[in-house]
Amino acid sequence: MSDNASLTPTPGHLYVVATPIGNLADLTDRARAILGAVDLVACEDTRTTGAMLTRLGLRRELIAYHDHNETEAAERLAEQLAAGKSVAVVSDAGTPALSDPGFRLVRACRRRQLPVVPVPGPCALTTALCAAGLPTNGFLFAGFLPPKSAARITFLTKYQDFDYTLALYESCHRIDKFAREIVDTLGPERVVCIAKELTKLHETFWVGPAGEVCDQLLKASRKGEFVVLIAPASFTL
Repeated sequence: MSDNASLTPTPGHLYVVATPIGNLADLTDRARAILGAVDLVACEDTRTTGAMLTRLGLRRELIAYHDHNETEAAERLAEQLAAGKSVAVVSDAGTPALSDPGFRLVRACRRRQLPVVPVPGPCALTTALCAAGLPTNGFLFAGFLPPKSAARITFLTKYQDFDYTLALYESCHRIDKFAREIVDTLGPERVVCIAKELTKLHETFWVGPAGEVCDQLLKASRKGEFVVLIAPASFTL
């Protein structure tokens, strides 16, 4: 087993740890071991991560690391790493740095030539892609689009002839508007997938022409987090 695959954290190393997006059983043994042994766990919400660790029977020192303090916290954490502390960074769910905090801390470590070790696992993006049935030979991940409708429509117009699948995240507050924008901008026959509550009890995939998917979405509960996939214009199911 290589050092990077070790279950024991090394002093001065940052561990980028993926955590479950819904089903706690998806946490890997390696992730659990790292989270249970690092000196510090940097997390978006100490309550969310604290509750997860409690369910796992683990107790660690938690440091808040989120959108509002990421720049300052990244520097402080990098200083602790340079002093020999081992640190795990997690998001509330999924893989850090993918539309979640993490990038600035990793960059701060790279600038200081501090070791960064990925501990891979759950990710909403790849979870949706592998089960949607849309092309996966290439894709563009754009994360969350801006909250303004005009900006989302501009994005859809810019990439309407893109050769690969478009992959995005959307919140429950805007998913209905975004679904309508897809229909209006790309047409009702464009093949899409809208997935919600991945790995949870009410996991749902709507796959098909955008017009039909939009109608199905609007008739259903829109609680939870969503992944939106848009197939190339030439693709048919």
